[in-house]
Amino acid sequence: MFKMKNILISIGMIAAFAATDGFVADVSAQDSKPAQVTAQLRSPDGNLFLKVALSENGEPLYSLDYKGRAVVLPSRLGLELRGEIRTLNFNGVGKLSEPGAPVSLYDGFSSGVPETSEFDETWKPVWGEEEYIRNRYNELAVPFVQDASGRKMIVRFRLFDEGLGFRYEFPVQESLNYFVIKEELTQFAMAGDHKAFWIPGDYDTQEYDYVESRLSEIRSLMESAVTPNSSQTPFSPTGVQTSLQMKTDDGLYINIHEAALVDYSCMHLDLDDSNFVFTSHLTPDAQGWKGYMQTPCKTPWRTVMVSDDARDILASRMILNLNEPCAYDDVSWIKPVKYMGVWWEMITGKGEWAYTHDFPSVRLGETDYVSATPSGKHSANNENVRRYIDFAAEHGFDQLLVEGWNVGWEDWFGQSKDYVFDFVTPYPDFDIKALNDYAHSKGIRLMMHHETSSSVRNYERHLEDAYSLMEKYGYNSVKSGYVGNIIPRGEHHYGQWMNNHYLYAVKKAAEHHIMVNAHEAVRPTGLCRTYPNLIGNESARGTEYQAFGGTKPHHVTILPFTRLQGGPMDYTPGIFMMDVSKINPANDSHVNSTIAGQLALYVTLYSPLQMAADMPEHYQAHMDAFQFIKDVPVEWSESRYLYAEPGDYIVIARKAKTSDKADSAAQDGNSESVRVTSAEDGAWYVGGVTDGNARSLEVSLDFLEPGRKYFARIYSDAQDTDYQTNPETYTISEKKVTSRTVLKMKMARGGGFAISIVPQQ
Repeated sequence: MFKMKNILISIGMIAAFAATDGFVADVSAQDSKPAQVTAQLRSPDGNLFLKVALSENGEPLYSLDYKGRAVVLPSRLGLELRGEIRTLNFNGVGKLSEPGAPVSLYDGFSSGVPETSEFDETWKPVWGEEEYIRNRYNELAVPFVQDASGRKMIVRFRLFDEGLGFRYEFPVQESLNYFVIKEELTQFAMAGDHKAFWIPGDYDTQEYDYVESRLSEIRSLMESAVTPNSSQTPFSPTGVQTSLQMKTDDGLYINIHEAALVDYSCMHLDLDDSNFVFTSHLTPDAQGWKGYMQTPCKTPWRTVMVSDDARDILASRMILNLNEPCAYDDVSWIKPVKYMGVWWEMITGKGEWAYTHDFPSVRLGETDYVSATPSGKHSANNENVRRYIDFAAEHGFDQLLVEGWNVGWEDWFGQSKDYVFDFVTPYPDFDIKALNDYAHSKGIRLMMHHETSSSVRNYERHLEDAYSLMEKYGYNSVKSGYVGNIIPRGEHHYGQWMNNHYLYAVKKAAEHHIMVNAHEAVRPTGLCRTYPNLIGNESARGTEYQAFGGTKPHHVTILPFTRLQGGPMDYTPGIFMMDVSKINPANDSHVNSTIAGQLALYVTLYSPLQMAADMPEHYQAHMDAFQFIKDVPVEWSESRYLYAEPGDYIVIARKAKTSDKADSAAQDGNSESVRVTSAEDGAWYVGGVTDGNARSLEVSLDFLEPGRKYFARIYSDAQDTDYQTNPETYTISEKKVTSRTVLKMKMARGGGFAISIVPQQ
C-alpha cells in the first residue's frame, strides 16, 4: 500500500550547523566542520530569525528561530533531478531511453552575494475576511552555483512577522534549461516530538478525518486513519498533508504549507519519525516523475508560520500575500454568493441524481431518455426545483445549486468512462430555460453543476460549450467535481498536470465571467488572490460526510488552522435535522453537531460562497434559528479572533462589510430584475464552536465601537443540548450591549453559539 522513501538530514550536517554562532542543535558529533553562514535575516518585528548556510559538502541549509526558540533546526534545501542517457535505435536515430542516474541539485554549491530588501504595502482584496490586507516582509535572495556543473539556483526567502516563505528560482542558463524533477528534497527539521493535527498523505484525496497525535505516533495510527474513498493513493506510513498544524510542548504553534501552487506538483510531507524531520514529497505523474520544468521558472513557496498565540495563525494572511496580485482588470462581475441547493436530499439517499433505472449502460447521443421510465427519485425535476426556488427567493438567497440536471448519471461512477457527460443536455424532467426564467423572475440565479467523474479530457473537450450554455441562461457560477480516478489514467488529482487543468478551467471561466467552486480539486494555496473568481473549493471533508457515517466534532475546530489557510472552503453548513434516518430510513448516519453549532460555522469557517445546505422543510420547522442564516453577511470588513486552540475551540467576531450591492439576476436578455442587499452599518457577528467537550467562555465585546449601543440576538445551545443525544434544542435571547459587555457563553458537546450584534439607531 505504501511506498517508503526518507531522505534524512545527517548528524554531521546538524552538528556543523550547530557549531556556527547562533545555531543550536542537540546533537553529538565529532570532527564536523562548521557550516559556512551565507546570510541572516530578521522579520520586521524582530521575533523571527533566519539563517542560511552551506554545509561542508556544499548543501544549502536554513534554520528558523522565534523569540530565541528553535522552530526549524538546520534543514537541507534542494532538488533531485531525473538523469537521462541517450541511445540509438536500429535505424541510427537518436532517442531518449530509460533515465540515467539521478542528478543532484542539492550539494556541491557555493553561494554568491545575497540580496536583501524590504516591502510594505496594503492591498484590497476582491472579497475576504477583511477589507484591507497588509503585506509586510523582509526579503533575502541567496544565489547558489553548483561548482561542477555551473547550474544556478536562487533561493528566495520572505520573512513576515508571522512566518517564513521561501521558493526555488531557476534563471535561463545553458547548463539547466529543460529538466525533470525526481523529487524535491526540502526539509523541515522539528525541534521535538510535537503534537500534530494531521491527515494521511495522499495523491488523490484530502477527505480524511483529522487525527490529533504526537509526531512519533503517526506511524502507529496511519492504518486506521486511511479510511476508504472513491479515489485514494496514500504513499507512506508517515506521510501527511499540508497545511500541517503543530503545537510544541512549550506553547509554540507551527504551521507548514505552501503558497502559489502553479505549474507544479502538490507538496506532501514525509516524516522521519526517529529524528522528527519532514521532507517534501511531491505528487507524481503517471510515469512517477514529479515535475517538468523549463527555465526561467520557480517553485511554489514553502511556508512555515509560527506564533506563541494560536489566534495569530488564524489571523495570518501570509499565504495570500505570497501570491501575485489580481490578474483581472475588471472584477465587478465577481460577487460573494449565499445559496441553497437541490443537494442534501441526494447526499442522504432520499433522492437520486439519475433520472431512470432503465439503463445500466449509457451512450450520450444514443440512449433514449425520452422513452425511459422515470425512477420517481430524480431530485432535479421541474416541480421540486421550483419548490426550492420559491423558498430561496422568499428568504433572500442569491442562488440555487441544482445537481443531477444533465444526462449521464446512470453509469457515471467507477467505470473509467471517458465520454461520461456533455454538460449541456438536460434530463427530460429538467426544463433548463423555463427554470432559469422562473428563477430570474424571482430575483435569483441557478448555480450550475459540472461533475466530471474525473474524465478531465472529456471536460476540457466540452468546456467551451458548457460555459457558453451557462452564459446563455444567466448562470454566473459553477460547482465542478472530480470524483473518482483521473482520466488520463494513471494521473493523480494533485499532480502537475491536474493542477494545470484546475487553473485552466478558472481562467477559461473568467473569459465568460463565471465563478468556480471546484470539489475534489487540489487544496488551495492562496491563488484566489490572483484569480478571485476561484470563489471556493471543497478539498477537505465537508458536510456530506455527516451523511456518510459522521465526522468527528473536533473537525470544525481544526479546519481554520489547516485547510482554510490556503483559501475558503465550500463546507456547506446549516443542517438542522441531525438524524439522517428521518430523511432516508436506509441511512443511519448522524450529524455530529448541534443547530447552534451549525449557525456558528457561518462565522468560524469563512467563505464568500455560503450555503444553507438543508432542505426547506427542515428550516420551516426552525424559522427562528434560520433567521441567523438569513442575516449573516457573505462579505466582511474586519475579523477578530477571540479564542483559538486547534482541536478544542474557536471563537471569531467579524464586522459586516458596509456596501450596497446590486446583483442583476439577469440573464438571458429580457429580465430587468435586480436584487439589492445591504449590511447594517457597523453590525458584527460572532461564532463559537467546540469539540466533543462542553465549554464555558467569557466573550468580551470590546471590539464594538466605544460609546455606541447595540442590540444582540444570541443563538446558543440549551441546557440539555448534546450533539449525540439532543442536538436540535437551542435558545434564542436578546439584550442590549455595548463595548463594555461581557457575555458568558456555554457550548454543549459538539456545539457552539452564534450572535448577531446590530447598532441601535
